[in-house]
Amino acid sequence: MAELAGSPRAPVKQRVAVVVSRYNELVTRRLLDGARQCLTEHRVPEASVDVVWVPGAFELPVAAEAAAASGRYAAIVALGCVIRGETPHFEFLAAEAARGLGNVALAHRVALGFGVLTTDSLEQAQARAGGAAGNKGYEAAEAALRTADVLAQVTRAAPRD
Repeated sequence: MAELAGSPRAPVKQRVAVVVSRYNELVTRRLLDGARQCLTEHRVPEASVDVVWVPGAFELPVAAEAAAASGRYAAIVALGCVIRGETPHFEFLAAEAARGLGNVALAHRVALGFGVLTTDSLEQAQARAGGAAGNKGYEAAEAALRTADVLAQVTRAAPRD
């Protein structure tokens, strides 16, 4: 019986895409800083990381889809921030971003770290972007690296027909 577990090591000969929402950029830049820190700590060369900026969280899935379809990336990290307002817009936007990113990961069998914050306030978002609650950008990048590694292991372990 084999037991496979991903390690947050740099993907061999492949790149990492970090797709970042400009909306709530005060928060998303801090998430990006956390993701970059994680990638650096795990020896992913800066030259192997592409940062892709999109207008908002709704646009994250289509950019992640393009990155995944290119075949260039072992891992994709999606970073965004949706803060609850007075209308149901928050629920629709957050749900569509999550659904779209999940679909990309499944359709392309690519590691996708989900770093889209959904909070009730700017203060909560800041706490999760390098504040008291840590940095969810770092955590999303680490999850993407671990998943990329375990996917590579599963591919190598699969019996050949």
